[in-house]
Amino acid sequence: MADWRKTAEINGDVVFFRYAPEGVTKGLNEVFVWDLDKTYLDTSIDSLQGLFKTIMEKALNKKNVPGTDTLLRNLAQYRAENRGSEYFPIYFITASPPQLEDRIAEKLYIDNINPLGCFYKDNLKNLRPSRMWRLTKQVGYKLQALMQLRTMLGESVKQICWGDDSESDAIIYNLFSDICARRISPNDIRNVLEQLYVTGDQVDVILNLQAQIPTCDPIEKIYINLATDTDPEYYLKFGRRTLPTYNTFQVTLDLYQDKKINFDGVYEVIQDMIYNYHFTAEELMKSFDDLIRRGVLNEEAFKDLKAKFVEKGLLHSSYEPSHNIFDKKYFIEEAWVQEHIDYINEYR
Repeated sequence: MADWRKTAEINGDVVFFRYAPEGVTKGLNEVFVWDLDKTYLDTSIDSLQGLFKTIMEKALNKKNVPGTDTLLRNLAQYRAENRGSEYFPIYFITASPPQLEDRIAEKLYIDNINPLGCFYKDNLKNLRPSRMWRLTKQVGYKLQALMQLRTMLGESVKQICWGDDSESDAIIYNLFSDICARRISPNDIRNVLEQLYVTGDQVDVILNLQAQIPTCDPIEKIYINLATDTDPEYYLKFGRRTLPTYNTFQVTLDLYQDKKINFDGVYEVIQDMIYNYHFTAEELMKSFDDLIRRGVLNEEAFKDLKAKFVEKGLLHSSYEPSHNIFDKKYFIEEAWVQEHIDYINEYR
């Protein structure tokens, strides 16, 4: 492992590797932020055993969450074709230590993914007995990383974020949104973060970063991969902007609805998940039905996708959703972003 300190920007336990010229970021109108662990890569760093396994694993042996690399390549291709973008505006955040930067960069190169930068957690220094508890506490680290990234971006940028249900990512992204929009006071921020095991010094850093960013909410959408099978209804407390998904196919369908990927990209993800990860067409169509039942896909997207799935032989032409939610008399739509979020308690 090379001396990572020579190429990194270090601020406490947040270590940033910049891969694109500094001036590129201010002009971006849209940025994708991906948590790496259990969201893009099928890795586990929430235990000592998992951390050491991740450290020893070679780039070629690192496994993707099914369909993620295919989805990202198609997102990048769609942007290049429709917006003429030279750079794919994606950043990764991982709780892996910076000593792994060369291996993870190699893995992303193998996947043909070229991020603008990656954040790592300087976690090996937490192996001391007095700091062991910090190994699995990610709220302070990830929130600081998001705040640092926000200072690099333009005022009107929109961020689409990916996380999972194993590391409080829904809390982190929504709290970041509230901090940026000034929906909660500095005292409330401090109280919440202290209850989420963020140290006083890191809270100070986060509040100092808040003073450097504009008062606006940059978050457009939050996707949460249900890696540990959390009940999706839990996420209603955050509003419809936060979408829990069972697999990458569901994310892809929502991105198609939002016109961020074309159907060729959707179909590539389907083929990848069927032929490389042993999903069945029936399983994927149940995932399609689940998004309709939960009110994620609108009627226009449903009709469009149904016709295309029937054409590809994935659905029978007689298919109808298991629940008709398109009649608004029988379906109550949640707020896009909840006015007040209880970040401490599990209930709404």
